[in-house]
Amino acid sequence: MFLRVRRPRSQLAMTSSVVAQVFDGPGQPFRPEQYPLPTPGPGERIVAIRCATLCGSDVHTVEGRRHEPTPAILGHEGIGEVIAAGTGVEHDLGRRVTWTLADSCGQCRFCQQLDLPQKCDDLFKYGHASLTDGTGLNGTYASHVLLRRGTHVVDVPATISDAVAAPANCALATAAAAIDVLPDGVDRILVQGAGLLGLYAAALLRHRGVKSVWCCDPLKKRRQQVASWDVTAIHPEDVGKIDECDAVLEMSGYAPAVADGVQVLRIGGTYVFVGMVHPDSHLPLTGEQVIRKSLRLQGVHNYAPRHLNQAVDFLAELGQDDRLENLVSPPRPLAELSQAFEEARSQAWLRVAVAPDACL
Repeated sequence: MFLRVRRPRSQLAMTSSVVAQVFDGPGQPFRPEQYPLPTPGPGERIVAIRCATLCGSDVHTVEGRRHEPTPAILGHEGIGEVIAAGTGVEHDLGRRVTWTLADSCGQCRFCQQLDLPQKCDDLFKYGHASLTDGTGLNGTYASHVLLRRGTHVVDVPATISDAVAAPANCALATAAAAIDVLPDGVDRILVQGAGLLGLYAAALLRHRGVKSVWCCDPLKKRRQQVASWDVTAIHPEDVGKIDECDAVLEMSGYAPAVADGVQVLRIGGTYVFVGMVHPDSHLPLTGEQVIRKSLRLQGVHNYAPRHLNQAVDFLAELGQDDRLENLVSPPRPLAELSQAFEEARSQAWLRVAVAPDACL
């Protein structure tokens, strides 16, 4: 097997071992471990992580609100440099990249016929697999991650900082996927929730020229952040004052908000569900409401490779923008991952970052 290894730029990339924080289950501390740096197979790449961020789904996993196989290296948001590449992808050496959080086969009916590669029959998701799955280097809470054959990678322009780029392959790409399912001609849209997912969605909509965008959230700081994107920020109690919307994007994960969303949807409107990826999501909705208003209901889970392209394009078009920089915390060392999760729970930042280089 032919292998090329790039001369690394950083001390972290030069190491022959991988430093990782291993998750053994809710209520247990992260366990620091070292593993040998593997040799990538055909189509595989080893990426030295420059920055990783903590997604809300990882917070839920650590708290036991969702379940993943253990032991595992969690984390799926990140940016890094390709420092080793197997046969067929040698040209990727040295690229500063982000990648799709899901790896798909490209051959099944979901990949080829249904335009749902994120629901592939042979799906693999970074940060959601045990140490026994492949090399085990499946998550971003480590110094390196191994990208499997077929994973879509996207170059990150130098104008985009590591911290801004790190969450693009989760919340921003998912927001792009949610907008992608909207019918043509919608120009009045309500976004429910101004966490990172909702803020990205609202900002993308305005950036693409949607005339009227509202975003509701109970937290004043979040309303202020989303308002800086020329979005009308409102408290959830005031949603009923909106004079009909063409579409509603549910980004909060809060099921009771659906009643307010349905109320403001016009006849023939579209409701897109994105945030309620958890069992506590029974909807306050009747079939009669859907039928009489001729509503279209659409669920969106994860995204296709083109949506990651759109996410990075959006960041590139904005360039260096303080509104984006202020969404992510200053990075903590990877060794302080437990403290980073505590900071994430405080909701002081929409994303908390860790920097693997600081663990050396």
